[in-house]
Amino acid sequence: MLNVAGLRADVDRRRTALPPFLVYVVAFHVLWIAWPLVLYPRLQSVGDRTLTYALLNLSFRVLFWIAPVFAYLRYVDGVNPLDSLKLRGQVGRGIIVAIVLTVVNAAGTFARFGLPHPSLHRVTWNSIMGTSLLVGFIEDIPYRGFMLQKFGERMNAWLANLITSLLFLSIHLPGWIALRTFNAGAAASVFVLGVIFAAAVKYSDSLWASIRAHSANDCLSFVIFGL
Repeated sequence: MLNVAGLRADVDRRRTALPPFLVYVVAFHVLWIAWPLVLYPRLQSVGDRTLTYALLNLSFRVLFWIAPVFAYLRYVDGVNPLDSLKLRGQVGRGIIVAIVLTVVNAAGTFARFGLPHPSLHRVTWNSIMGTSLLVGFIEDIPYRGFMLQKFGERMNAWLANLITSLLFLSIHLPGWIALRTFNAGAAASVFVLGVIFAAAVKYSDSLWASIRAHSANDCLSFVIFGL
């Protein structure tokens, strides 16, 4: 009886938590439209190759992408964010999965585009600190760490994966449209990578699989191969 009561209480808690979660998802994606239209042009005025640009860019993303997730988990769900986001436990397994994905990714990129053509022009404070080191941490906490887990509580794991990957694709659209850089190939790649990263988290039971594979992918694509 106690187990049944506990299960019912858990189901009731999840149902109660659904409205604020959906509010978070909608608000996050709607408010992000302000980034390319309002904030990014102003940020560029400090010079996109400067340390100031990199620090402001990362600070804003931490405040907008990460802080609300930690606050939600702590004060709405009442759980430890590090445990809920799979940032503790199975770290080694997550890193191993990330290394395997990165090796496969690098081999595939080489096979498709040939030898990389490194350029100092692509090496900036932001490309090192943001694109190569922290992009996975910033973007995977809300998507593969938070939204994937929350959707997965209510539906099949693969359906949760597809929904989260579509949302991950959608967050890129405002910037692409505002900067007129949208193309179908890039959109397809972002969606497929989202699916792979989510599957890596599911397999490894560690968000580090996605964080490290994601950062390595962006470093390979934008810094090393200049795609």
